[in-house]
Amino acid sequence: MEHKENTYFTSIITGLNEALEVSKGDLKTIKRRKVTVAPVPEYNGSSIKKIRESLNLSQMIFAEAVGVSIKTVEAWEAGRNKPQGPASRFLQLLEQDQHFLEEHQILCI
Repeated sequence: MEHKENTYFTSIITGLNEALEVSKGDLKTIKRRKVTVAPVPEYNGSSIKKIRESLNLSQMIFAEAVGVSIKTVEAWEAGRNKPQGPASRFLQLLEQDQHFLEEHQILCI
């Protein structure tokens, strides 16, 4: 247990020392990388239906694969509702990769 505590202590001290270096303007020793995140796309009813049909899935199977109710898929496709956040990101994955569901064993054909 003492070894683990020493590891935690060393990690904390290292982090504090790095923070002090940054606060002094010394950025040479700090590893940095720029990360950007693509915006979450917005989908309308016809684009969702197009994705579903390109996968050759019924509304019921599509709903199960996406993890929503069939009523939700019906509302999306009719334009009464729009997918938000994670659902939109998942639709983006399905749109970009026709084999996503099979590759990740969400759909077994």
